[in-house]
Amino acid sequence: MGSQEFDVGEYVDQMALLLDLQLRDEYRDGVVANFERIRAIANLVNEFPLAGEIEAAFIFEP
Repeated sequence: MGSQEFDVGEYVDQMALLLDLQLRDEYRDGVVANFERIRAIANLVNEFPLAGEIEAAFIFEP
């Protein structure tokens, strides 16, 4: 599988079609901007190194 850059605008358009969501043009840029922010935060979380011996908890207890 080739590496392709993730296109947030295309993602928003495709998800709007899939969900049958009538996304108005005046809101689209804001939705794309928010997904860009979500993507940046998710990249920080996913890039955080974890030790190999760490196991996932079955139940989260704060």
